[in-house]
Amino acid sequence: MGALFILINPHAAGGRAAKLEPAIRAWAAGRTEPAVVQVAPRIPDALDWLRGLPNGSSVALVGGDGTLNQMLPALLDNDLCLTLVPQGSGNDVARALGVAGLHWREALERSERASAHPMDVGWLRTGTLERPFLSSLTVGFDSAVGYKALHGPRWLRGLPRYLLATFRELSALQTWDMQITLDGQALQQGTTLFASTLNTPTYGSGMPAVPHARTDDGLLDVLVAGRFNVAQTLVMLPRLLMARHLSHPRVTTRPFQSMTIASPQALPLATDGEYVGEATSLAVQVAPGALRVKHLEAHGRHTAKAQ
Repeated sequence: MGALFILINPHAAGGRAAKLEPAIRAWAAGRTEPAVVQVAPRIPDALDWLRGLPNGSSVALVGGDGTLNQMLPALLDNDLCLTLVPQGSGNDVARALGVAGLHWREALERSERASAHPMDVGWLRTGTLERPFLSSLTVGFDSAVGYKALHGPRWLRGLPRYLLATFRELSALQTWDMQITLDGQALQQGTTLFASTLNTPTYGSGMPAVPHARTDDGLLDVLVAGRFNVAQTLVMLPRLLMARHLSHPRVTTRPFQSMTIASPQALPLATDGEYVGEATSLAVQVAPGALRVKHLEAHGRHTAKAQ
């Protein structure tokens, strides 16, 4: 199996991940092969530690989508092979990898028996920002909701936290004038509620936004909602939760390799649920198979799992 490096984000899951450290260290000490456990309270320290590992090393990351998004640049820089131990509030990457809902020990042990597979990575580029993402990039309403979710009640986790943030954002619903181009072809021009890019089938703590999305097909999928008012958005929400939104005439999804979005208004942006600011123009591109991951579901397909 070889050496395993385990990185714990002690802030993940509202600080509950920190309590796993003694048990994970005991598990690592009982391994036949060497294992190194690192706890990194600060993002720069965690990135430095990952970048100091030998290229191609196996890394188990104890955290959620936000942790993974922050660590992704270093994982890519050193061609590290990822095992994800889900300890977040969203866990949409964990769903795609088949480890959501698993106990940390089972996630580690089952992943050690799994083989590595390539996973596509998305890249967001603006005039001031260049950032990879693994699950989703949200533009517009979804990003505003994600920002409110990040600052929501700490005791509320997962989908309920996201739904509360959605209802709060609806009280001051905003739309944007977007011009969207996919692979050089015009897709959307005009009033738009959101334009989200999915690499995984779900986002927002399990919402099946693009159920047919694959993590290994060399493509990303855009999900665009056009002109919606408050009442229409409220009606759309349960359809989204039941994966019945794609038949709506003002909802569009398309696979792509490259996309550009421009707007006269500042567009709120979030990668993997992490709010990253605003931009009036942006470019998105897929990096096929850029990250090696251990997953338990064939081809990274999503399967419904009790959480």
